[in-house]
Amino acid sequence: MEVTAALQREAEEAIWHELECGGYRADLSLWLALAKPYGRAHVLDIGAGSGRVALTLARAGHEVTAVDLDGGLLQRLRERAHQFKGLRMETVMADARSLDLGRNDYDLCVVAMQTIQLFGGAPGRAQFLREARRHVRPGGVIACAIVTQLDEFSVTSGEAGPEPERLWRGERLYVSRPTSVRVGRDTITLERERRVIEEGRPPTTRQHVVELARLDADQLETEALASGLHPLPRTSVPETTEHAGSEVVLLGV
Repeated sequence: MEVTAALQREAEEAIWHELECGGYRADLSLWLALAKPYGRAHVLDIGAGSGRVALTLARAGHEVTAVDLDGGLLQRLRERAHQFKGLRMETVMADARSLDLGRNDYDLCVVAMQTIQLFGGAPGRAQFLREARRHVRPGGVIACAIVTQLDEFSVTSGEAGPEPERLWRGERLYVSRPTSVRVGRDTITLERERRVIEEGRPPTTRQHVVELARLDADQLETEALASGLHPLPRTSVPETTEHAGSEVVLLGV
C-alpha cells in the first residue's frame, strides 16, 4: 500500500508540474538556437522535469541527457518520449550539485526556468557550476535563466492575482492559483493554492511554496569566474501574459 501511495503521489506531482510549467514555451526557441551551432549537439538539461525542454531539443535531433531529482517527473518524461521514434535521450535522477555522469563531452548545458535559483544560495551554485564545467567540453556553453525581480502581491490583501491554471485528468479537475509573491532580502517566495475537484467528492486544497534565491546576472557571472568559467554576452527571454521574463546568463567553458 505504501508503494502504491508513493506512486500515486509521484503521478499527481507530475500533473501539477505539467499544469504549472509544461505550457511555457517562450524560451524554447532560445535553447534550440544555442544548440544549433553544434549540429547534432550533446545537451545536458538540468531540472528537466517532465521534459518540456528535453523533448523539444531531442525532437530537433539533438542528444539529450535529462537530469532531475524527481523520479516521478522523469518517469512522465519517459512516457512522453515513447510517443516519438528515434529520440536520442536518456534520463538521470540526480542532484545537479553532485553530478557524476562519467563524461565530459556535452556541448550545451541548459538550466531553464530559474532552476539555478533552487540550489540553496551561493555555495550550492558553486557546487553546480564546478560539476557543469567538468561535464561540458571546451568551447561548450552553460546557459542559466534567472529571474531578478517579481512584482509582489497577495490575494489575502484583496488583490486578484493571476488567473488560475486548470487541467482535466480523467474526471478530476486540477486548479493551480497563484496566491502570493513575497520578495525578501535574499529570497523570492512564490505561493500557490492547489485544488483537486472531482464529482461526488469534497475538493482537496493545499498550499505549495517555492523559494528562489535572489540572484542577478553580475553575481552569477562573478561566481562563474571563480569556478573557472568565462561570461559570454547575455541574452533574455521576454515576459508573457502568464510568466515573467528571464535574463539568461551564458557561460563559456
